[in-house]
Amino acid sequence: MATMLAGLMVALPLLTSSVAGFSPRSLLQVPNTYPNLTACLSQPLTYSCENTTVIEDTCCSPTPGGLVLSTQFWSLNTGLEKEGQLLPKGSWTLHGLWPDNCDGSFGQYCDFSRQFDPSPSPSKLPDGTVIPPYKGPSVETFILEFGRLDLLDYMSKYWINQGAPNSDFWAHEFSKHATCTSTFDVACYGPDYKQHQDVIDFYLAAIRAFQEYPTFDMLASVGIVPSNKTTYTLSQFQNALKAQTGATPYLGCGSDGTVLQEVWYYSHVFGTEQFGHYKTLDSVDPSTCSSTAPIWYYEREAFSEHEVRNTI
Repeated sequence: MATMLAGLMVALPLLTSSVAGFSPRSLLQVPNTYPNLTACLSQPLTYSCENTTVIEDTCCSPTPGGLVLSTQFWSLNTGLEKEGQLLPKGSWTLHGLWPDNCDGSFGQYCDFSRQFDPSPSPSKLPDGTVIPPYKGPSVETFILEFGRLDLLDYMSKYWINQGAPNSDFWAHEFSKHATCTSTFDVACYGPDYKQHQDVIDFYLAAIRAFQEYPTFDMLASVGIVPSNKTTYTLSQFQNALKAQTGATPYLGCGSDGTVLQEVWYYSHVFGTEQFGHYKTLDSVDPSTCSSTAPIWYYEREAFSEHEVRNTI
């Protein structure tokens, strides 16, 4: 324990140098971020999007965004390698956790009071409402407020942005998607709500879902590995992932469908998005990868990735 604390005290100045008002004492005191789900004990539960009656308490099940997508990137670089922003070797990276509606539509930026994205994308809602850019402290400071150094460490290794700081990406994902997920509503936390509990819980939920689908390992287990010499077919990718998840995810490709770039795993959720059971489903969106042409799953440049293997 003494060794762990000594290491933590060494790391704290690095993590808090840009965060005014924080002290080592506050970071060592880790408050809980649990929503108050007592009312859910008396609610009939079913998988999201599969209910036959109206869900009375939307804190108990993601509503209407019950088609949940756990999304990942296969990026070849970050554009910020010189600043130390690298990709995790032997792993895809986390994109987000998205609440599509049961009909495949989706909301975005649903609560401007929790809009922390400095560069909203899109910049306007479909009705023309301008999404105000956020100009306050980074969401990284919210994580530090709750003493979640473990969370910040994991996100810095596996939730990686391209061409901009990681924290901008994290803010975007919460603001665009979590604010449209009913189980992260501030009202679900009750009168003891501490500011930004919902932000921490969303990041933890996105990571839990990400860890359920170790794409790199699932593909590698059947001999599909990044290569600059060997190509694969769409069916090879789909069959490999379906054999291990029970469903066919969405695969996204660039360069006219010939370069693999992303994967989306679809689920219905029994219970809350934070803690519930995810039932994997077939993609409802057609792949943008070619069904006939060879597909490249390129190797990354060595300078763009580093060795990381940990969990939280």
